[in-house]
Amino acid sequence: MGRRRPGFDQEWGREVARRVRSYLEEGPLEAFPPATVTDDASLRRGVARCREAGCEVLLVLQPTMGDGRLAPLLARLWDGPVVLWATPERPEVPAVSSNSLVGTHLFASTLRQLGRPFEVVYGDPADGRLRHDLEEALRACSAARRLRGSKVGIVGHHAPGFVDLHPDPFLMSRSLGVEMVQLGLHEFVELASSFGEEEVLRDAGRVLGMGLPFAQGVGEGDLPTSSRYYLAMRRLFEEEGLDALALRCWPELPEVLGQWAYLAMVRLLEEGLPVAMEGDVDGAVCGRVGALVGAGPGYLSDWLEHDARTITLWHPGNAPLSMCEPVGGGRGPRLARHFNVPRPMVVDADLRAGEPVTLFRLWRCDGRYMLVARDARTVPPRRPLPGTNGLVELPEHLDGYRWFEELCHAGMPHHLTVLPGHNASVLRRLARQLGVRAL
Repeated sequence: MGRRRPGFDQEWGREVARRVRSYLEEGPLEAFPPATVTDDASLRRGVARCREAGCEVLLVLQPTMGDGRLAPLLARLWDGPVVLWATPERPEVPAVSSNSLVGTHLFASTLRQLGRPFEVVYGDPADGRLRHDLEEALRACSAARRLRGSKVGIVGHHAPGFVDLHPDPFLMSRSLGVEMVQLGLHEFVELASSFGEEEVLRDAGRVLGMGLPFAQGVGEGDLPTSSRYYLAMRRLFEEEGLDALALRCWPELPEVLGQWAYLAMVRLLEEGLPVAMEGDVDGAVCGRVGALVGAGPGYLSDWLEHDARTITLWHPGNAPLSMCEPVGGGRGPRLARHFNVPRPMVVDADLRAGEPVTLFRLWRCDGRYMLVARDARTVPPRRPLPGTNGLVELPEHLDGYRWFEELCHAGMPHHLTVLPGHNASVLRRLARQLGVRAL
């Protein structure tokens, strides 16, 4: 993109455009054939082509400085995500060859003042850092776009007394573009009870095939009820068109059907379907975000204790098996009874040690959404705990005591999502796209 200006190196600009085009065509990105933009008319044509092709993100490159007057027009024509890409000057030439970074800076400032989100990257297509930043920016933009229009269901309400999990469907819709669907707990119980014995036993057989050992007091006879939970939640995803689900998992379900739903949740998480316990709707949205950025729904946990360097993360057995120690190992997943209300079906396991993770939460406070994301690493737990037990080591610059205080004062609820991999940077980019404050 750029108006032809005398004084800039058009030959260098064409070379940059060629190298960028080659990278986009040969690289991992699915890129629509680029359009050359020099004026209002060509910008209109280019945006129209992208819209007709169903493009998710506009990638705007200035191989030579673009006309700043095109920025407001771009904001009017395109309501989706924008990534601005600036490239370096021609090396070893004692002259201003492209002014690409200046032009991109001009566009960025204009879009910001117009209230339009964007991401900006800088570097040569052969630069490893540029490729990382560009991939990350595109992931964030795509995730933000796909989050809008998502549907999250809540079965029942939040767990008794967990008032910090109370949802705000209007703010969720206005800020995130996510629709909340209210579903009755009694209807869920009826649905779970409606599946025929043959279908239930067939699904229970699939659970047996996973090779999960049984703890004392739990056996094959407990699997059918868990299968009913699983089949019911799968049905809700399919029939309601849900992208995430929050379930009031206690006290009614263990009391009425005699069993906890954690094994069923673990199975859904392992399939990439975000499910949150205790009616945590925003926690379910966090799982949806994790899936959209390519990390997976992750593990929704309590923050049990901390010191300056570590946090103990724990909940009664609802982490994806892929995040846990291997099945069959000493602290690998096993099917067990709940430590507090001794009924099946929870999954006892330790988080796999030595793995990169992201501590992440999206929540609302003071009439707006906020986001926190920090990269960390799992280490072996200090002591055994029933349920899902994880210990994470914080980065050196982060003090566990001070961080906990900061998050409490920011109103963060008592659940924290643990995502596999280091995703903090892409999540902070996503916050910008959503207009969410990142801590």
